Amino acid sequence: MSEKRPTYGVDASSDAPDDLMPPDALLVASYNVHKCVGLDMRRDPARTARVIGEIGADVIALQEADRRFGSRAGYLDLEALSEVSGLTSVPLERKGPAHGWHGNVLLTRNVEIEDVRPLRLPGLEPRGALVVDMKREGVPLRVIAAHLGLLRSSRLQQAQALVAALGTEDEERTTLLMGDLNEWRLRRRSSLEPLAQRKAPGVSVPSFPARFPLFALDRIMTSPCAEVLKIERHDSPLARIASDHLPIKAWLRLPRNPREAEDTLRRAAASERR
Repeated sequence: MSEKRPTYGVDASSDAPDDLMPPDALLVASYNVHKCVGLDMRRDPARTARVIGEIGADVIALQEADRRFGSRAGYLDLEALSEVSGLTSVPLERKGPAHGWHGNVLLTRNVEIEDVRPLRLPGLEPRGALVVDMKREGVPLRVIAAHLGLLRSSRLQQAQALVAALGTEDEERTTLLMGDLNEWRLRRRSSLEPLAQRKAPGVSVPSFPARFPLFALDRIMTSPCAEVLKIERHDSPLARIASDHLPIKAWLRLPRNPREAEDTLRRAAASERR
């Protein structure tokens, strides 16, 4: 008789060990690398790369990975990072030495990239997002990597722009939004309300400031049909000093077909009624 496998219906705020995640779980993460400048005021791209390696994500959204002005050159050695982690940057039609789009870089491994669309977001500051369609083991997924503005009015415009840009296109695939959204409010007066109406906000975890995390500025939001098994901040000694933000990470289970999506939605609805 075969050994009974554990149940994987882990609450997103659970302290369940990482090795209890199902083998088909997708590990995703978001990390504001603060231009690779740590709390010791040293710019150390190699240290930032080590934190990225610690996380071990299959898909990770980075913010502030490029210079903001001038040449907009990237800070990380992407080739060296790929050699040690297997993560590669999604392809962009770049002009100049920038690695990403408005500082947003999306790193992936073991996925098939289908389409990459940069978005210019409204607001007083230059901000943008990457919309990337991919497949993981044949399962379609859309990932939006974004860094929203410091002003609430700008964030509200940017959230509305993301919803308008998506339209109804994402109804055929699970959609995942990750990034430094610069918003700690969950409901009342939250500038993310346009997105919250469309996506399941799930559980938020404080990630800023890195030394004493109080505010959940970094978010991972999914379509309701995706199951968030666990979400947490990556809190290692190296991560606490490498940036002013801690990375956040989540284990997701993606629906492989419409029936699985319906089952997840049904369980989520039943949970809300309790």
